[in-house]
Amino acid sequence: MSTYFDLPRPRVLAHRGLATEAPENTLLAFERAAAVGAAYIETDVHVSADGVAVVAHDPSLRRVAGRDAAVSELSMAELRRVDLGAGQGFASLEEALGAFPDLRFNIDVKVAGAVGPAVTALERTGAAGRALLTSFSDRRRRRLGRLVPQAVTSAGRTGVISTRLASSIHWRAVVSLARRGAAALQVPERVGSVRLVTAGFVRAVQRAGAEVHVWTVNDPADMTRLLDLGVDGLVTDRADLAVPLIAARS
Repeated sequence: MSTYFDLPRPRVLAHRGLATEAPENTLLAFERAAAVGAAYIETDVHVSADGVAVVAHDPSLRRVAGRDAAVSELSMAELRRVDLGAGQGFASLEEALGAFPDLRFNIDVKVAGAVGPAVTALERTGAAGRALLTSFSDRRRRRLGRLVPQAVTSAGRTGVISTRLASSIHWRAVVSLARRGAAALQVPERVGSVRLVTAGFVRAVQRAGAEVHVWTVNDPADMTRLLDLGVDGLVTDRADLAVPLIAARS
């Protein structure tokens, strides 16, 4: 049974942890997020050469470590030895879930090959009930939902687009169908010139029984404006700003 949504709203989802003074998506970044009061970690998963779910956003090491290698080309042992700064290397999903048993994890499974290893990590740690699983691919997201029924999921790209279109005509049944069992829609405020997050969109999704989480919101003025629209969660690089802002509003 999922406990992911048991905590009060609005939610602060620490985007790749709190990386202001720690490398993103590392155990240190997650520790820093927890220290400022974030109860939710937003993170990403790829797969190592030896089939382990790896906490990493990019498929390549180029941006985070300056190396021309892919995550999928290195074993988990090799990835742990990669210098990401501040004494941190790559962590496995199992390590992250085990290290922070009181945190909820929002896990974006980046590639199809990471599905099985991510499921294994959730099973080994007993963390499925405090996980939200998502993917750019709705097909992959639905597969994750079938494999890990104790977890909740958020809609992929197709679900978000169809829900946005449905919300414009305020048709609850269509919105429910569009999100296809997703418990949340996690979206940017805008895509190009198109505004996704409007008061009508938020109301329609909530009436359909799901939450709206907006990414990536780092400016306090933007946080306040979106919270005034009624969004349920902020995915942010600045959990250190969002947590006290929400506490003050309460």
